[in-house]
Amino acid sequence: MAYIKGSTKPEEYIVISAHLDHVGVRDDGEVFNGADDDGSGTTGVMEIAEAFAQAAKEGNRPRRSILFLNVTGEEKGLLGSSYYADQDPIFPLSQTVANLNIDMIGRTDPKREGDRNYVYLIGSDKLSTDLHNISEEVNTKYSNIELDYTYNDENDPNRFYYRSDHYNFAKNNIPVIFYFNGTHDDYHRPSDTPDKIEYDLLQNRARLVFYTAWELANREQRIIVDKAE
Repeated sequence: MAYIKGSTKPEEYIVISAHLDHVGVRDDGEVFNGADDDGSGTTGVMEIAEAFAQAAKEGNRPRRSILFLNVTGEEKGLLGSSYYADQDPIFPLSQTVANLNIDMIGRTDPKREGDRNYVYLIGSDKLSTDLHNISEEVNTKYSNIELDYTYNDENDPNRFYYRSDHYNFAKNNIPVIFYFNGTHDDYHRPSDTPDKIEYDLLQNRARLVFYTAWELANREQRIIVDKAE
């Protein structure tokens, strides 16, 4: 974990997360590299943290506090984020404004047609109309990435909304966005290697998360949870 204390609303928190673990090593010694899943997310979190730290150093400290959270045990059942949310939240969940979770942002989905400069967004409208609208506005203003909501459908058979670390925040009525590029032939295989990462897309998507977090951290009013379960 890493933490930047907010300047005027330090008791409110934005959590930016990814998972450090991957499938690991098989008995025969074959390594599952996990470059996209989720090396792309964890490096994204680190770059976003560096950007926030640089802003604070230059006198532009965010108003709300930011927690950068790289968890483990995701592939075993979201264990790290579950431990944080259910057993030992470092900061009160009641004061946690939103979770932006990054899980696979370095590749493209070969089954998807259209602009390669896209990202799948999941969960942005599930708990907070504010969060969804801010996400859309920030993208239009700064990033102009195609936001694809295919996997946000409640009837999506993949059920990705329930399959990454943001869900342990969402089940506690904390608004979330899950940033995801979709699966590919190297998903959960040893061939998920760094040479296949499309680094321009990784950069674009990480910047979108940064801009979204910056807006959430600095707006006057905390976003409203208007769709709590």
